[in-house]
Amino acid sequence: MSTSLPTPLPAPQAFRLRLPALPQALASLLQTIVVALFILCFVVQPFLIPSESMERTLLVGDFLLFNKQVYGPADRLSSCLLPYREVLRGDIVVFHHPQPSMLIKRVVGLPGDRLRIAGGQVYINGLPLREPYAAFEPAPANLDRDNFPAKVYSDPEIDPDWWRQMQYLTRQGELTVPAGEYFVMGDNRNHSKDSRFWGFVPRQAIVARPLVIYFSLARPSSTDPLASSEVAAQQAANDRLGHEQELATRLKGFARWRRIFHVVH
Repeated sequence: MSTSLPTPLPAPQAFRLRLPALPQALASLLQTIVVALFILCFVVQPFLIPSESMERTLLVGDFLLFNKQVYGPADRLSSCLLPYREVLRGDIVVFHHPQPSMLIKRVVGLPGDRLRIAGGQVYINGLPLREPYAAFEPAPANLDRDNFPAKVYSDPEIDPDWWRQMQYLTRQGELTVPAGEYFVMGDNRNHSKDSRFWGFVPRQAIVARPLVIYFSLARPSSTDPLASSEVAAQQAANDRLGHEQELATRLKGFARWRRIFHVVH
Protein backbone atom coordinates (compact mmCIF):
# COMPACT_ATOMS: atom_id res chain seq x y z
CA MET A 1 0.00 0.00 0.00
CA SER A 2 1.42 3.33 -1.05
CA THR A 3 1.26 6.40 1.09
CA SER A 4 1.47 10.04 -0.08
CA LEU A 5 2.99 12.88 1.85
CA PRO A 6 0.61 15.71 2.86
CA THR A 7 0.71 18.80 0.70
CA PRO A 8 2.39 21.69 2.60
CA LEU A 9 0.03 24.51 3.51
CA PRO A 10 0.69 28.02 2.08
CA ALA A 11 2.28 30.49 4.45
CA PRO A 12 -0.21 32.75 6.23
CA GLN A 13 -0.73 36.15 4.64
CA ALA A 14 0.34 37.84 7.85
CA PHE A 15 3.86 36.49 7.48
CA ARG A 16 4.29 37.56 3.89
CA LEU A 17 6.48 40.65 3.73
CA ARG A 18 5.94 42.83 0.69
CA LEU A 19 8.52 45.55 0.17
CA PRO A 20 8.21 48.25 -2.52
CA ALA A 21 10.57 47.93 -5.37
CA LEU A 22 13.72 49.97 -4.81
CA PRO A 23 13.36 52.04 -8.03
CA GLN A 24 9.77 52.92 -7.08
CA ALA A 25 10.81 54.06 -3.59
CA LEU A 26 13.60 56.21 -5.01
CA ALA A 27 11.25 57.74 -7.57
CA SER A 28 8.78 58.65 -4.82
CA LEU A 29 11.56 60.22 -2.75
CA LEU A 30 12.85 62.21 -5.72
CA GLN A 31 9.35 63.48 -6.49
CA THR A 32 8.99 64.71 -2.91
CA ILE A 33 12.36 66.47 -3.07
CA VAL A 34 11.54 68.11 -6.41
CA VAL A 35 8.19 69.41 -5.12
CA ALA A 36 9.82 70.76 -1.93
CA LEU A 37 12.58 72.49 -3.92
CA PHE A 38 10.03 73.98 -6.32
CA ILE A 39 7.99 75.41 -3.44
CA LEU A 40 11.08 76.87 -1.73
CA CYS A 41 12.59 78.30 -4.92
CA PHE A 42 9.51 79.65 -6.67
CA VAL A 43 6.59 79.96 -4.23
CA VAL A 44 7.62 80.48 -0.58
CA GLN A 45 10.90 81.00 1.22
CA PRO A 46 11.89 81.43 4.89
CA PHE A 47 13.22 84.78 6.13
CA LEU A 48 14.55 85.88 9.54
CA ILE A 49 13.95 89.41 10.83
CA PRO A 50 17.37 90.66 12.00
CA SER A 51 16.65 94.27 13.07
CA GLU A 52 14.09 96.49 14.80
CA SER A 53 13.18 98.61 11.75
CA MET A 54 9.73 97.00 11.31
CA GLU A 55 8.60 96.97 14.95
CA ARG A 56 5.88 96.52 16.09
CA THR A 57 4.66 94.70 13.00
CA LEU A 58 7.71 92.43 12.79
CA LEU A 59 10.03 91.75 15.71
CA VAL A 60 13.65 90.68 15.92
CA GLY A 61 13.64 86.88 15.94
CA ASP A 62 10.50 86.45 13.80
CA PHE A 63 10.80 83.74 11.15
CA LEU A 64 8.67 84.43 8.07
CA LEU A 65 7.44 82.58 5.05
CA PHE A 66 7.00 84.94 2.14
CA ASN A 67 5.25 84.64 -1.22
CA LYS A 68 7.67 84.94 -4.14
CA GLN A 69 4.98 84.82 -6.85
CA VAL A 70 2.46 87.47 -5.79
CA TYR A 71 4.20 90.25 -7.76
CA GLY A 72 4.99 88.17 -10.84
CA PRO A 73 4.03 89.34 -14.36
CA ALA A 74 0.27 89.15 -14.84
CA ASP A 75 0.44 87.92 -18.46
CA ARG A 76 1.71 84.43 -17.58
CA LEU A 77 -0.44 81.43 -18.42
CA SER A 78 -0.21 80.27 -14.81
CA SER A 79 -1.86 83.43 -13.47
CA CYS A 80 -5.07 81.44 -12.98
CA LEU A 81 -3.26 79.28 -10.40
CA LEU A 82 -1.06 81.97 -8.84
CA PRO A 83 -2.94 85.28 -9.01
CA TYR A 84 -0.44 88.07 -9.58
CA ARG A 85 -1.11 91.69 -8.66
CA GLU A 86 0.54 95.09 -8.57
CA VAL A 87 2.44 96.49 -5.61
CA LEU A 88 0.00 98.45 -3.43
CA ARG A 89 0.49 101.21 -0.90
CA GLY A 90 0.77 99.65 2.54
CA ASP A 91 2.27 96.39 1.29
CA ILE A 92 5.22 94.97 3.22
CA VAL A 93 7.74 93.90 0.59
CA VAL A 94 11.05 92.04 0.44
CA PHE A 95 13.49 93.50 -2.07
CA HIS A 96 17.08 93.38 -3.23
CA HIS A 97 19.34 96.10 -1.85
CA PRO A 98 23.11 96.48 -2.24
CA GLN A 99 23.86 96.65 1.51
CA PRO A 100 22.65 94.26 2.82
CA SER A 101 21.48 92.08 -0.05
CA MET A 102 17.82 91.81 1.09
CA LEU A 103 15.63 94.22 3.04
CA ILE A 104 12.02 94.27 4.19
CA LYS A 105 10.04 97.53 4.42
CA ARG A 106 6.53 98.92 3.85
CA VAL A 107 5.53 100.67 0.61
CA VAL A 108 4.50 104.26 1.32
CA GLY A 109 4.86 106.06 -2.02
CA LEU A 110 3.73 104.73 -5.42
CA PRO A 111 4.90 105.89 -8.88
CA GLY A 112 3.56 109.39 -9.56
CA ASP A 113 2.86 110.22 -5.90
CA ARG A 114 3.86 113.59 -4.46
CA LEU A 115 5.30 112.85 -1.02
CA ARG A 116 6.47 114.87 1.94
CA ILE A 117 6.96 114.27 5.68
CA ALA A 118 6.38 116.96 8.29
CA GLY A 119 7.01 116.23 11.97
CA GLY A 120 6.91 112.50 11.23
CA GLN A 121 3.51 112.68 9.48
CA VAL A 122 3.53 111.39 5.89
CA TYR A 123 1.54 113.36 3.30
CA ILE A 124 0.66 111.84 -0.08
CA ASN A 125 -0.60 114.22 -2.78
CA GLY A 126 -1.29 116.83 -0.12
CA LEU A 127 -3.31 114.58 2.20
CA PRO A 128 -2.14 113.00 5.49
CA LEU A 129 -1.59 109.26 5.19
CA ARG A 130 -3.30 107.15 7.84
CA GLU A 131 -0.72 104.67 9.20
CA PRO A 132 -1.98 102.68 12.22
CA TYR A 133 1.07 100.40 11.89
CA ALA A 134 3.66 103.17 12.36
CA ALA A 135 5.58 103.27 15.67
CA PHE A 136 7.63 106.19 17.00
CA GLU A 137 9.93 104.82 19.69
CA PRO A 138 12.18 107.32 21.51
CA ALA A 139 15.20 108.51 19.55
CA PRO A 140 17.37 111.64 19.32
CA ALA A 141 15.89 114.43 17.22
CA ASN A 142 16.73 114.30 13.52
CA LEU A 143 15.27 116.98 11.26
CA ASP A 144 16.26 115.15 8.07
CA ARG A 145 14.44 112.03 9.27
CA ASP A 146 11.27 113.71 10.55
CA ASN A 147 10.97 116.38 7.84
CA PHE A 148 11.37 115.18 4.26
CA PRO A 149 12.60 116.02 1.67
CA ALA A 150 15.58 117.67 3.33
CA LYS A 151 16.59 121.11 2.10
CA VAL A 152 20.10 120.99 3.52
CA TYR A 153 22.50 118.04 3.42
CA SER A 154 23.31 117.67 7.12
CA ASP A 155 22.96 113.97 8.02
CA PRO A 156 26.07 111.90 7.11
CA GLU A 157 23.90 108.76 6.92
CA ILE A 158 22.05 110.14 3.88
CA ASP A 159 23.55 108.91 0.62
CA PRO A 160 24.98 112.00 -1.17
CA ASP A 161 23.90 110.74 -4.61
CA TRP A 162 20.38 110.25 -3.30
CA TRP A 163 20.35 113.75 -1.81
CA ARG A 164 21.24 115.25 -5.20
CA GLN A 165 18.52 113.21 -6.92
CA MET A 166 16.09 114.24 -4.20
CA GLN A 167 16.66 117.95 -4.97
CA TYR A 168 16.05 117.32 -8.68
CA LEU A 169 12.71 115.58 -8.00
CA THR A 170 11.45 118.04 -5.37
CA ARG A 171 8.97 120.77 -6.26
CA GLN A 172 7.33 123.07 -3.70
CA GLY A 173 8.46 120.88 -0.82
CA GLU A 174 7.11 117.63 -2.31
CA LEU A 175 9.09 114.72 -3.77
CA THR A 176 7.61 113.11 -6.89
CA VAL A 177 8.09 109.35 -7.09
CA PRO A 178 9.28 108.43 -10.61
CA ALA A 179 7.64 105.77 -12.80
CA GLY A 180 8.68 102.24 -11.89
CA GLU A 181 9.99 103.31 -8.46
CA TYR A 182 8.62 102.97 -4.90
CA PHE A 183 9.23 104.89 -1.68
CA VAL A 184 9.51 102.52 1.29
CA MET A 185 9.81 103.04 5.04
CA GLY A 186 10.17 100.92 8.15
CA ASP A 187 7.25 100.86 10.58
CA ASN A 188 9.64 101.77 13.42
CA ARG A 189 10.05 105.25 11.95
CA ASN A 190 12.71 106.61 14.31
CA HIS A 191 14.93 103.53 13.95
CA SER A 192 14.74 102.67 10.27
CA LYS A 193 17.17 103.41 7.46
CA ASP A 194 14.90 103.47 4.44
CA SER A 195 14.05 105.54 1.35
CA ARG A 196 14.56 108.73 3.34
CA PHE A 197 18.27 107.85 3.54
CA TRP A 198 19.10 105.96 0.32
CA GLY A 199 16.30 106.45 -2.19
CA PHE A 200 13.71 104.55 -4.18
CA VAL A 201 13.23 100.83 -4.73
CA PRO A 202 12.93 99.82 -8.41
CA ARG A 203 9.98 97.59 -9.28
CA GLN A 204 12.28 94.83 -10.54
CA ALA A 205 14.05 94.71 -7.16
CA ILE A 206 10.84 93.73 -5.32
CA VAL A 207 10.76 89.95 -5.07
CA ALA A 208 8.26 88.89 -2.39
CA ARG A 209 5.64 89.70 0.21
CA PRO A 210 5.51 88.16 3.73
CA LEU A 211 2.76 85.65 4.40
CA VAL A 212 2.96 84.33 7.95
CA ILE A 213 5.22 84.16 11.00
CA TYR A 214 5.94 80.44 11.43
CA PHE A 215 8.16 80.83 14.50
CA SER A 216 9.42 83.63 16.73
CA LEU A 217 12.38 83.52 19.11
CA ALA A 218 12.24 85.83 22.13
CA ARG A 219 14.91 88.43 21.47
CA PRO A 220 15.43 91.82 23.20
CA SER A 221 14.90 95.00 21.24
CA SER A 222 17.64 97.62 21.39
CA THR A 223 15.09 100.35 20.56
CA ASP A 224 12.73 99.49 23.43
CA PRO A 225 14.56 99.64 26.80
CA LEU A 226 11.57 98.29 28.74
CA ALA A 227 11.16 95.20 26.57
CA SER A 228 14.92 94.70 26.50
CA SER A 229 15.19 94.74 30.30
CA GLU A 230 12.24 92.36 30.69
CA VAL A 231 13.67 89.81 28.26
CA ALA A 232 17.15 90.15 29.78
CA ALA A 233 15.74 89.49 33.25
CA GLN A 234 13.88 86.44 31.97
CA GLN A 235 16.99 85.10 30.27
CA ALA A 236 19.09 85.69 33.39
CA ALA A 237 16.54 83.77 35.47
CA ASN A 238 16.62 80.89 33.00
CA ASP A 239 20.42 80.75 33.19
CA ARG A 240 20.51 80.02 36.92
CA LEU A 241 21.63 76.58 38.04
CA GLY A 242 18.69 76.06 40.34
CA HIS A 243 16.26 73.27 39.39
CA GLU A 244 13.16 74.81 40.88
CA GLN A 245 11.92 76.19 37.57
CA GLU A 246 9.38 74.21 35.65
CA LEU A 247 10.01 73.17 32.06
CA ALA A 248 6.91 75.07 30.97
CA THR A 249 8.34 78.31 32.37
CA ARG A 250 11.58 77.85 30.44
CA LEU A 251 9.75 77.07 27.23
CA LYS A 252 7.55 80.14 27.67
CA GLY A 253 10.59 82.42 27.77
CA PHE A 254 12.26 80.70 24.82
CA ALA A 255 9.84 81.83 22.10
CA ARG A 256 6.93 84.17 21.42
CA TRP A 257 4.39 81.38 21.10
CA ARG A 258 1.43 83.68 20.43
CA ARG A 259 3.11 85.03 17.29
CA ILE A 260 3.40 81.61 15.64
CA PHE A 261 1.14 81.35 12.55
CA HIS A 262 0.37 85.07 12.81
CA VAL A 263 -0.57 86.44 9.38
CA VAL A 264 1.53 89.48 8.39
CA HIS A 265 -0.32 92.66 7.41
